[in-house]
Amino acid sequence: MNRMAAGNLEPPRGLDARILIVDDQRTNIEVLSAVLQTVGATNVATETSPHLVIDRVLNWQPDLVLLDLHMPGKSGYELLEELEAIDAPTLPMVIVVTADDTQEATRQALRLGANDLLIKPVDPAEMLLRIDQLLSMRFYQNRLRARSSQLESQVRLRTAELEAAHKETLARLAVAAEYRDDETGRHAQRVGMLAAVLAQEMGLDPRVVELMEAAAALHDVGKIGIPDNILLKPGSLTPAEFAVMQTHTTIGFNILKGSEVRLLRLAAKIALSHHERWDGEGYPQRLRGDSAPVVGRIVAVADAFDAMTHLRPYRRAMSIGDAAGEILKGADSQFDPRVVDAFQASLSRLGAVSV
Repeated sequence: MNRMAAGNLEPPRGLDARILIVDDQRTNIEVLSAVLQTVGATNVATETSPHLVIDRVLNWQPDLVLLDLHMPGKSGYELLEELEAIDAPTLPMVIVVTADDTQEATRQALRLGANDLLIKPVDPAEMLLRIDQLLSMRFYQNRLRARSSQLESQVRLRTAELEAAHKETLARLAVAAEYRDDETGRHAQRVGMLAAVLAQEMGLDPRVVELMEAAAALHDVGKIGIPDNILLKPGSLTPAEFAVMQTHTTIGFNILKGSEVRLLRLAAKIALSHHERWDGEGYPQRLRGDSAPVVGRIVAVADAFDAMTHLRPYRRAMSIGDAAGEILKGADSQFDPRVVDAFQASLSRLGAVSV
């Protein structure tokens, strides 16, 4: 459409307004089409069957519908209701064009979603003014929607980048903590992956499962505060030394607590609780049964399984089968039996991770 006198149509540059005329009378369609042709409107479609209108709207996606109210088989009121019910990002503007000049017809049409109303026979100048106003509003809304979508995409991208940076930083912190007694630094990473598998098998919230791998990898971050002569001792620890070793849970918790970041809050909970036992004989709080957080009970199994299947300063590595047998023996005493059930159900995946 091209700019003419004030009141004529002028869609923003680069946009070609699609106008659908709906009327069961061909004569009325010809009149409205002729008015649109005076301003160079070429992207105009017509429909005489009200039963086909919704399909035309969905498939052609017009910017504006000129809609008659009284048609056989299905009224314009019904079509307005059906248009309002469409689940779509954008719906066309609607101008009702009717010979019914009663206040009730106007109120009902506007109540059902019409944007404007014209009385037949239409005044061409008034019709073009109304169309121009509604299309300008529609295109402005489309620009706002596109800009909003662009901003949302940028926010999502930036958020993903920040989350990735957080996870990488925390992963490196976990490796730093483990590197003192695990020269490869892989124990923390493996425990994270094992815990994520178990969490998924147990049906935990998908968001928790997603965070579990990074959070569980920080379970032993408190080892940073344990002296080398205890942490790296090849033999058994004395009671006094073991008491010092136990403090790595509270040290880790104190390092991680108080954050607004959900990942760190989860990691703090795990650091504090992953050495609690199902029978209440664990540490540091001697929590019994499910009074310990489920994420801590999951990491208890993952940590024990990985420790048993890899060389430690105080123990040779066990086979996956032998380690699995030890986990099963610990059900109802050291480990939550439900976590052990998940462990059994996912043993093949766990074994692949623990290599």
